[in-house]
Amino acid sequence: MTQQKSLFARWTEALDGLKSQGRFRSLKPPRGLDFTSNDYLGYGNGRLANPECQRGGGDSPTASNGESVSASTHANATPSLALGVRHSTSGIASRLLRGHHPIWDAVESALCDWHNAESCLVMNSGFTANEGLISTVIEPGDWVASDELNHACIAEGLRICRPRKFSFQHNNLAHLEEGLRKEAAQRPAGREMFVITESLFSMDGDRSPLAAIVELAEQYGAHLIVDEAHSTGCFGRGGSGIVDELGLRSRVLATVHTGGKALGVSGAYICGSALLRDYLVNKCRHLIFTTALPPAIGEWWLDMLPKVRADDAGRDALRTNATRFHAMLAERGVPTIGDSYIVPVVLGDDVNAVRVATALQERGYDIRAIRPPSVPQGTARLRISIHADHEPALLDQLADHVAEAIRG
Repeated sequence: MTQQKSLFARWTEALDGLKSQGRFRSLKPPRGLDFTSNDYLGYGNGRLANPECQRGGGDSPTASNGESVSASTHANATPSLALGVRHSTSGIASRLLRGHHPIWDAVESALCDWHNAESCLVMNSGFTANEGLISTVIEPGDWVASDELNHACIAEGLRICRPRKFSFQHNNLAHLEEGLRKEAAQRPAGREMFVITESLFSMDGDRSPLAAIVELAEQYGAHLIVDEAHSTGCFGRGGSGIVDELGLRSRVLATVHTGGKALGVSGAYICGSALLRDYLVNKCRHLIFTTALPPAIGEWWLDMLPKVRADDAGRDALRTNATRFHAMLAERGVPTIGDSYIVPVVLGDDVNAVRVATALQERGYDIRAIRPPSVPQGTARLRISIHADHEPALLDQLADHVAEAIRG
């Protein structure tokens, strides 16, 4: 707990410094005539779609595309309404200028409710969310243990902030503890320790031992960041992910979630404390210096969230299909790794992986060969993504064709 207070004090001191200089920033919706955004031709506020619209109206709270919104008001909005009438199809500026629309307050509030989280912050993509979070909260001289199979965006975030890095063997708790123990015994004063992992790994389809990692992180005074990109929507009753399924929300520093996978919408978000959110709003270059997502996309988020939360039947079907397909391949002598709806068939050789994928594509399946550097050298593979709406007969047929293609 002492180390947690140290990190939070670091953030608080930085924010207090900004306040004393009059530089503390918060996200505010548009107000008044638009002389702030980058909507130079007026397309973002609907000039082309609505010739009658006033150039200066923009996304002001009284304009037709900028009214204050709530999840209940827009739960039934249609995509055509979102795209054509109610809200802008452009973010038109960064969120700290005129790009913060009230709809994102509604989305972030709904996300907090879903995860029972203190705060959420919408970002433009999963890559920028991970890279931005990591490069903002971790400083040079801090120490970070990162699973060797973590996604490229995590590696990029670490490259930017230049900490002392420890790459631990995939899901190897003993190796992780070895690094934690050594660092805890010699950590420089004022430096923090972090552990970063994915909850479900995108190329191996296996879960991290999150509960055990949390215990180790707490034992050695490290802060845990979890990328939930591939588990969001698919784990736990309500679908909020593995961290919530395991009841670990209050024991992790932050989680990162994407909309473009199971949720089917553009964008991403970071869950954490209100202090973390303030720190990111004021320090994260990936938020400060990029155009916001269009308010129209916020409509899709508000339409999607109640559906995903209620879709336990879809999650059950997904689990059933994944278990069935792993078993089908095993019956045909095709080994897989993991046990999730991401089904890797490791073929080793790049040429062989391409040959098998091509044979399956010729039969009408969109299955790709995954090769280095996306996966380690010598582990080229098929990455088969199972969905809730795949019919059992189709999975059985695919299993036959995978086995045949491998045999050549």
